[in-house]
Amino acid sequence: MLDTLIGHVAKIAGIETSTSREALGIIINAAERQGAPFAEAMYEKVPGSRTLAATMGAEVGAATDEIARLIEQTPGGRRHVTAMMILDLQARGLGHKMIGAILPAISDFAEQKIGLAGFSHLGDLLGTPTEIDDLMGAHVAA
Repeated sequence: MLDTLIGHVAKIAGIETSTSREALGIIINAAERQGAPFAEAMYEKVPGSRTLAATMGAEVGAATDEIARLIEQTPGGRRHVTAMMILDLQARGLGHKMIGAILPAISDFAEQKIGLAGFSHLGDLLGTPTEIDDLMGAHVAA
């Protein structure tokens, strides 16, 4: 199932399979670090996704201890995780258009192949609507 997802993302985004694998791991790792339901749903439905996320998290130097993970779930921490995710994807040669194609490709696969709905854009992947609303409110107030 994981290889099918990686291939689907590669095809839709127009990227190499190896880059798709890395990008998917980075995105799922970022979602997990922010406590997003998407990560747990992927872990439950797609065998190997937890290992991929952990592997890529270690490669990019993502936080692993409990305190750091809690900090990453604050508004400032969420912004940092999202910014680092984008930078990590760019470091793999992905431009904005490719990154923009990856997220809906993941969502499309999740909905059609494994029955996970409601993850159609970055905000859905990285947090609940209430959390995103809170984050946007904090951003506007800053």
